[in-house]
Amino acid sequence: MEVNSVAEKWSIIPEFSKTRQWKDQVERFKMSFRVVRSSKFRHVYGQALKRDQCYDNIRVSKSSWDSTFCAVNPKFLAIIVDSAGGGAFIVLPLNKVGRIAADHPLVGGHKGPVLDIAWCPHNDNVIASGSEDCVVKVWHIPDHGLVKTLTEPIVDLVYHQRRVGLVLWHPTALNVLLTAGSDNQVVIWNVGTGEALVEIDCHPDIVYSACFNWDGSKLLTTCKDKQIRILDPRTGEVESEAVCHEGSKATRAIFLRHGLVFTTGFSKMSERQYSLRTPDCLDKPIVMVELDTSNGVMFPLYDPDTNLVYLCGKGDSVIRYFEITAEPPFVHYINTFQTPDPQRGIGMMPKRGCDVTSCEISRFFRLNNSGLCQVITMTVPRKSELFQEDLYPDTLGDTSALTAEEWVEGKDEEPVLISLKDGYKPPESKASISVAKRTNMLSKMPPKSGAKASAQADAVSSQTLQEFADEIRKLKAMIVKHENRIRALEAEVALNKVAKQDEEGSGGDGLNASAPPPMASDEV
Repeated sequence: MEVNSVAEKWSIIPEFSKTRQWKDQVERFKMSFRVVRSSKFRHVYGQALKRDQCYDNIRVSKSSWDSTFCAVNPKFLAIIVDSAGGGAFIVLPLNKVGRIAADHPLVGGHKGPVLDIAWCPHNDNVIASGSEDCVVKVWHIPDHGLVKTLTEPIVDLVYHQRRVGLVLWHPTALNVLLTAGSDNQVVIWNVGTGEALVEIDCHPDIVYSACFNWDGSKLLTTCKDKQIRILDPRTGEVESEAVCHEGSKATRAIFLRHGLVFTTGFSKMSERQYSLRTPDCLDKPIVMVELDTSNGVMFPLYDPDTNLVYLCGKGDSVIRYFEITAEPPFVHYINTFQTPDPQRGIGMMPKRGCDVTSCEISRFFRLNNSGLCQVITMTVPRKSELFQEDLYPDTLGDTSALTAEEWVEGKDEEPVLISLKDGYKPPESKASISVAKRTNMLSKMPPKSGAKASAQADAVSSQTLQEFADEIRKLKAMIVKHENRIRALEAEVALNKVAKQDEEGSGGDGLNASAPPPMASDEV
């Protein structure tokens, strides 16, 4: 008899096996044949590198702002640090592991603490930073790192009236940067010209997070008013809006590659949650799961190539990771990476910086309160040393698909993808961003125009120069007067000295001086 399934196998068991004694054993045996969800990433495991392969002695920022404090790309690691007299962050080449010198050069041009940093996805030498001094600065880092503290940025982006806590680069358009501040304003800049392209003021409170979709045609934001919004980034028009999480603490939301929305936040009872939603029905989550009762904000870090989401909570000592699939329950828990120390911040390496020869699919840079930046690799166990095409589909490259001008005009393009089959070698430093400053339309004082303004400027300049010349002449005359008086006093002192010496010399050398009177006889 041909048997097509395990169930049919058990249907032909003799009658004595159907007794009560055997039924429990049969059921347990059947359970062992249950189908387990098939996935390449069921056995992904995390491993922390040894301390001498990590980065130690880093004064991680103690700011209470909810930021990851860390940004990484295939060339550099950037970490926001504590700094006296303003804000700064440290930039280290990836190969500079071990204990970092206390006097290592910093990027330190801000007047207030740095709150957020982000590497440009199309130029590994360019990084943007937002600070409490209300200014966004864009920096160019030399290929071999810094040899002295960098204080001169490529460009200053001035618009926000309060601290800037969020900076985000556009995924496909070159030199397009989004910033959000505590003034509830979201601004999209063209860094190449230093001008604001779009100003979005639809948020009634502080913007917690922002994320572009796969081709950069939509913008997803979460706000302190508990709302999640999908916007048109070119016009600022709200296309969809709903309550994200009912808790009052900070929420985060990201676009997944195929258009779904993944969020993290808190319930009314302050329990941490994550949810999966569709853009068309933001108010009806597909999945809403409560994790625990910890109070740290969870940062969702997403790998679009594998559809894995890593949840890293501030103050947690674990990294949970999930796989998003089209089959229920859609968000599949895989495993948890456990460490003994709580994390203060975390950064995720882009896929092109991972080691494909060891089947590494993710790499994290985890900041501890002790000053250690711990490197954690996520690996799929495979015996073969050949390139695993199923683990490494074409991934995001470092080439932009559009210019800023094309994007503003309404053009959308998919990101440029590259293959990792032959590995990825970071290119030499690309040309630095050339900033062609246009007239600042945001300035409250419009520039004066015409010949009258020019004449007034010339007149003021001439008058100021004349005043300086008069002051210099007066100072010179005063100096000459004092010099003459000093010479006269010096001469007078010299004459008095000579006269005194002559008076002392008139008494001879003391050899002819009168002898003391003779002693009396009774004194002998």
